[in-house]
Amino acid sequence: LLEKMADVSLKEAALIVGVVAACYWNSLFCGFVFDDVSAILDNKDLHPSTPLKNLFQNDFWGTPMSEERSHKSYRPLTVLTFRLNYLFSELNAVSYHFLNLVFHVVVCVVFLKVCKLFLDNRSSIVASLLFAVHPIHTEAVTGVVGRAELLSSIFFLAAFLSYTKSKGPDNTIVWTPIAVTVFLVAVATLCKEQGITVVGICCVYEVFIAQGYTLPVLLDTAVQILRGKGSIPFSMLQTLLKLIVLMFSTLLLVVVRVQVIQSQLPVFTRFDNPAAVSPSPARQLTFNYLLPVNAWLLLNPSELCCDWTMGTIPLVESLLDVRNVATLTFFCFLGSLIVFSLRYPGDSSKTVLMALCLIVLPFIPASNLFFPVGFVVAERVLYVPSMGFCILVAHGWKKLSNKSVLRKISWVCLAAVLFTHALKTLHRNWDWESEYTLFMSALKVNKNNAKLWNNVGHALENEKNFERALQFFIQATQVQPDDIGAHMNVGRTYKNLNKTKEAEESYMIAKSLMPQIIPGKKYAARVAPNHLNVYINLANLIRANESRLEEADQLYRQAISMRPDFKQAYISRGELLLKMNKPLKAKEAYLRALELDRTNADLWYNLAIVYIELKDPTEALKNFNRALELNPTHKLALFNSALLMQESGDARLRPEAKQRLLHYVKEEPQDANGYFNLGMLAMDDKKDMEAEAWMKKAIRLQRNFRSALFNLALLYSQTGKELMALPVLEDLLQYYPDHTKGLILKGDILMNQKKDIVGAKTCFEKILKLDPNNVQGKHNLCVVYFEERDLIKAEKCLVETLALAPHEEYIQRHLNIVRSKIASLGATEQSSLPADGTASAEEKKNSFQSLKEVKNEQKATQTTVDDNKGPSENKKRTEKTNMEKEAPKKSTKEIKDIEKKRVAALKRLEEIERILNGE
Repeated sequence: LLEKMADVSLKEAALIVGVVAACYWNSLFCGFVFDDVSAILDNKDLHPSTPLKNLFQNDFWGTPMSEERSHKSYRPLTVLTFRLNYLFSELNAVSYHFLNLVFHVVVCVVFLKVCKLFLDNRSSIVASLLFAVHPIHTEAVTGVVGRAELLSSIFFLAAFLSYTKSKGPDNTIVWTPIAVTVFLVAVATLCKEQGITVVGICCVYEVFIAQGYTLPVLLDTAVQILRGKGSIPFSMLQTLLKLIVLMFSTLLLVVVRVQVIQSQLPVFTRFDNPAAVSPSPARQLTFNYLLPVNAWLLLNPSELCCDWTMGTIPLVESLLDVRNVATLTFFCFLGSLIVFSLRYPGDSSKTVLMALCLIVLPFIPASNLFFPVGFVVAERVLYVPSMGFCILVAHGWKKLSNKSVLRKISWVCLAAVLFTHALKTLHRNWDWESEYTLFMSALKVNKNNAKLWNNVGHALENEKNFERALQFFIQATQVQPDDIGAHMNVGRTYKNLNKTKEAEESYMIAKSLMPQIIPGKKYAARVAPNHLNVYINLANLIRANESRLEEADQLYRQAISMRPDFKQAYISRGELLLKMNKPLKAKEAYLRALELDRTNADLWYNLAIVYIELKDPTEALKNFNRALELNPTHKLALFNSALLMQESGDARLRPEAKQRLLHYVKEEPQDANGYFNLGMLAMDDKKDMEAEAWMKKAIRLQRNFRSALFNLALLYSQTGKELMALPVLEDLLQYYPDHTKGLILKGDILMNQKKDIVGAKTCFEKILKLDPNNVQGKHNLCVVYFEERDLIKAEKCLVETLALAPHEEYIQRHLNIVRSKIASLGATEQSSLPADGTASAEEKKNSFQSLKEVKNEQKATQTTVDDNKGPSENKKRTEKTNMEKEAPKKSTKEIKDIEKKRVAALKRLEEIERILNGE
């Protein structure tokens, strides 16, 4: 009979689907808000590159269960569904919300099936519809993290339905449904912890529904047995056996769960749940008062709030507090229902009993009665308890509608409740559209919660509206003056507004609120891990001042002493030590951080930077590769490992370097540096047309790209397209008039290709004006004097040049040529020289030709480097001069300058500093 009643028709299912769709269609337009950010956006367990086993080692937020900062919320199957969403749509919020909506439909349909076990068909539909539209569910359905409630509820109800089939003919035990129940309980618990409470509901069902006992009957039987006047009936023994199996399996699940959290309760602060750290009787009075508060939210869901922590509900500190009346009334009503359901036989009492079980038992883990939780009130935890509430309402409505006098009124009231609840749900969904709309809606309900003011500030901060954000953060400090996080937010916002002094003052206030270390005693104060960021933020602020680096290091060490597993402190200290030119100590800091988290790609990247500092490119490349194994799209690792491969001079590494740069430009299509380095790689491979295309793309993205402009001009000059190089050099010198190597190359082209001696002379003279000791520029000016047939001036110029570079053989050769020419001309001065004292054109031609031949014998050591100031252009590049056009180009490895490499590594480090600070 029960199975037949529990069937759900297609029409009924379609009705529920339609109602849910009408109430929640607009949830598809909402984004990731509040806890979704931590559970979805910041959770690396969703990424395909993360091993699946991590889901069973980390908590709901992706934090290892072994870490103290973990919330110990173990829900791997829920995270697995997030991962499936990510696999199909990555971070497209629509797919996540759609799947939540589908799960809510499934819960409503299964709930209808459960209702039919205890209510007639019409009342069951009423209960299911009321559950489908109840506004209290918006947090569980529209908030993506609420999926834990939805999934757990599906298996929770399925486990119960399975257990109802464990009673066979003649009261025999059917073990298969019990085994299925135990399995489904385990699955429900892996979705959310409260899933295990279904075992209690099954026990109550077995005793009072399946076996039909009432409390008086059980008490009478127990008394008879104790007096020795009777034995335990066989049916009762069977019941006890089933209950023992259920309880044993539950105990096993509890033991496993305790092992998973490593026998540690999560750390919550007094801001999360003020009553949990309050003395008696305030603690007990407040926790008991929260029960009628939750009941009122079910009865009147008109004022809903996403966050009920901190000062939302003031503590009940006295027995004379008027709110104790509400507590007393609640317990009286609940007690009367319990007495009615346990004392009297009949279908009505059984329905009330099962409704009460659904209300009370799933709520126990969130009640604070047995262990503290990290919230005061949370609407999402009322998802399952609301099932019992809906059954009670539907049962009461049935009683009223059966009376002819109240029938019409009951129908009107039901229609009004369903309609108003549906409208409220539809309207409430829009609050979850963005973090700003969500927290502003919460502030309308409650202005005494500093966390809400902080969260509105965060939403504005994300929009770069720092001025308005600062107002909300300051308001948070006024609402809760001892809120460490609020003062940290004020400090960070002042920093973003470049008000360093005010930022430091705010950080110092936050630091002063931290529990102080007692000398000689172990630091035992329980501090929220995110509050320790005050040391990190303050250190990051003051280390911008070179004279305060040691002070910053002291702050990092203090944070580590307070919490030795504080990974971010090691990371930030490693960066600082590298800045202080202490690479060995930086290496120690990063290795310590890696002991805490070997799956952090940024840590492996940082360690690679340290090895560059230690002049160990092989180890650096290994660590870059490890970072990319963990995060194949790690942009900085892709870029800098490609440069390191190129710097190695190993032609075998160039194809991989190219692939990484191509991957990088795919991730960062607007970064000209990627295209520039692809161009340099093509130049190394003698792929001139490809190199030209990459260089041009880089210049299109960044018109004043110094290195790209020069190297494109250099490429043209190397491939016989000197005249094409001239307009590129003009652009370069327009942006950088003092670019020495650009002036040298331009002068070379003007003199040798355009025969513009005057233009070339202007270029070389400008070089010497900028740097009187520039050997190359001075030598080229000597050549200009020779071209002008001013041999005396050319001789004097070469003598001065030789004094600057006495070991350069080619300068001595040129000087000898000039002197021999002067000597030969001196013997026939009166007859062979023109009146102006210059050599004849033919003599000049022959003499200069011999000079050019000698020039082409120069060593390639004159190859120079263009050190572009861009943040990622840290690869040393060769720039050929007019004196080495025919000289073979040397490899990058041969010209590598170690000191400049060190400086480049520091530049890379400074670039990523903002990402890793994690303020």
